[in-house]
Amino acid sequence: MRSMKRLAVLVLGLTLVAAACGDDASGGGDLLADVVERGVVRCGVNDVLPGFGIVDDTGAFSGFDVELCRVVAAGVLGDADAVEFVGLTAGERFTALQSGEIDVLIRNTTWTATRDGQEGATFLFTTFYDGQGIMVPTATGFTSLEDLADANICVLQATTTELNLTAVFNARGIPFNPVGFADNNLLRPAYEEGQCEAWTSDVSQLTAFKATIEGEGGAAQTILPDVISKEPLGPLVRDGDSAWAQAVEWSVMATVQAWEFGIDSSNVAGYTSDDPNVKNFLGVDGFETGIGLPTDFVVQIISQVGNYEEIYNRNLIPIGLPLAGTPNDLWSNGGLMYVPPYR
Repeated sequence: MRSMKRLAVLVLGLTLVAAACGDDASGGGDLLADVVERGVVRCGVNDVLPGFGIVDDTGAFSGFDVELCRVVAAGVLGDADAVEFVGLTAGERFTALQSGEIDVLIRNTTWTATRDGQEGATFLFTTFYDGQGIMVPTATGFTSLEDLADANICVLQATTTELNLTAVFNARGIPFNPVGFADNNLLRPAYEEGQCEAWTSDVSQLTAFKATIEGEGGAAQTILPDVISKEPLGPLVRDGDSAWAQAVEWSVMATVQAWEFGIDSSNVAGYTSDDPNVKNFLGVDGFETGIGLPTDFVVQIISQVGNYEEIYNRNLIPIGLPLAGTPNDLWSNGGLMYVPPYR
């Protein structure tokens, strides 16, 4: 009898493990099919970061990451406008993804080992290579991290930025006072009012706010030359649904490959080539990748939104973030933008 009970327990345990593995593999359902049936992509974004994700007085969203949400909608649904944007703070973003409030998070989120392992999230193609920096009012005369000894430094809470600040300053033996804020709507006025001598964030964010502050007649700002971390930013989805992850990733990567091929929104409609790789990319002759996207998904993305260079130039060049010669340039130009082949 005892051996029978032990066998029953073992069978039950194996059944539960198998069920759990099944759930992990499917994510508890087919999100790609759900999104197609719903007809809308729910995309989590920043709504207070110029250049990347911001909302105006009419409620309209714009920015680099916002346009990548539109890329996903165009690739999956054939309609770049079929997006429900959900503005999220840094502290809200992972909960929103885990709970199913959003389908994809495209909100200047750094890919790290602990986030990959502990947040129930799958990080996809890196769309922007960044690094953490520090900005100070030019009038302070500060030129190095050591100048910030005992300074109050504004930082967003619940971010890798906060962790990096502590790690780097402690390692260099520089005493400092972190002043944490939930979002940039609270942080920026505190910084401009002098509650902090410095502001630390990704260099891209600091560049955006520097342009905004100075453009609105505020004090001149200086971004110190020290870059104290690596910050690969890109889309992420919930763990467990590979079909949806592939659909998002290949949609986003299509913008980079189009750029490499010289295909953009102005020429994609009539673009022809004898190159079989280009034909496959454009879905000529019904080329099927097997990743669950329509054969013309690339054409829809590029015609409705544009390639990576177009998206970058519209949103990030105006705030002072160059593209040429940076890690965000094409691999063939010395950058890091490199995608797998379409074959």
